[in-house]
Amino acid sequence: MREPAQIGYLPDGRRLHLHDGPIDLIVEAFGLAGEVESAYRAAATRFVTVLDELCRELAFLRQPACEDGPWPAGVIARRMVAAVQPYASRTFITPMAAVAGAVAEEILEAMTLTAELAKAYVNDGGDIALHLAPGEHFVIGMVERPDRPSLFGTASLHSDQPVRGIATSGWRGRSFSFGIADAVTVLAATAAQADAAATIIANAVNLPGHPRIERAPACELAPDSDLGDRLVTQNVGVLSDQDVEVALRAGVDVADSLVSKGLIHSAALHLRGETTIVSGRVWPALQAGTRSLVHA
Repeated sequence: MREPAQIGYLPDGRRLHLHDGPIDLIVEAFGLAGEVESAYRAAATRFVTVLDELCRELAFLRQPACEDGPWPAGVIARRMVAAVQPYASRTFITPMAAVAGAVAEEILEAMTLTAELAKAYVNDGGDIALHLAPGEHFVIGMVERPDRPSLFGTASLHSDQPVRGIATSGWRGRSFSFGIADAVTVLAATAAQADAAATIIANAVNLPGHPRIERAPACELAPDSDLGDRLVTQNVGVLSDQDVEVALRAGVDVADSLVSKGLIHSAALHLRGETTIVSGRVWPALQAGTRSLVHA
């Protein structure tokens, strides 16, 4: 029998911390005190059901996505499948690529359906669902390396922009990657969409067969990985400036395609101190080279 979900405030007394098994959320809401309290209560109530709900369909969610495949029963699982389906016909991806964003979305929806908030966010390990009432905004830091958090830029998000999800992926993060990006941050309409797209773009920032890149089968590192025996990046050695340029260009080509298809709004690709920004209508929301607030 597993331990019950852990729910409590962080030391600042403003943010709620929700933890259950592999799920670890930071939640913050802004508004009247009574509304914020109601939102946090709704978040906690919904959260305690999330892991069991996902586990019931875990075998399905670890299978490669199909363009016209069956749909799962759970609402979070359905968010995951919807986010990865646009990629299923041309690349390997499973619904697990969108799990963090989908969970963040679900908890945020529970909050906003219960309470009237000025703004709020649910941060699931760097994959963030956002709520912005008219006139509100967030400034969110883009992490340079998930394993050693520091910022390489910011994303300024306003209520009149179509972005309500932000996600980051890279080979140093908590999930495996086929690519070598230190970090790829994506802005999209939803957190689940941003999560799936960040995975796709980070996989594309790559130098196949490069002798200084160490890879290993995912199943040897985590026997239950949804990636099976596919090779995932374990270490990236010294790269030349040309190597960095080639790898980033490969990722940019994919990001450009996703922007043109309307799957994302912007992306920032970061490798070895170099950052390339791809953006559509929300420019100049992404700004590189600044060490600003995580949110405001």
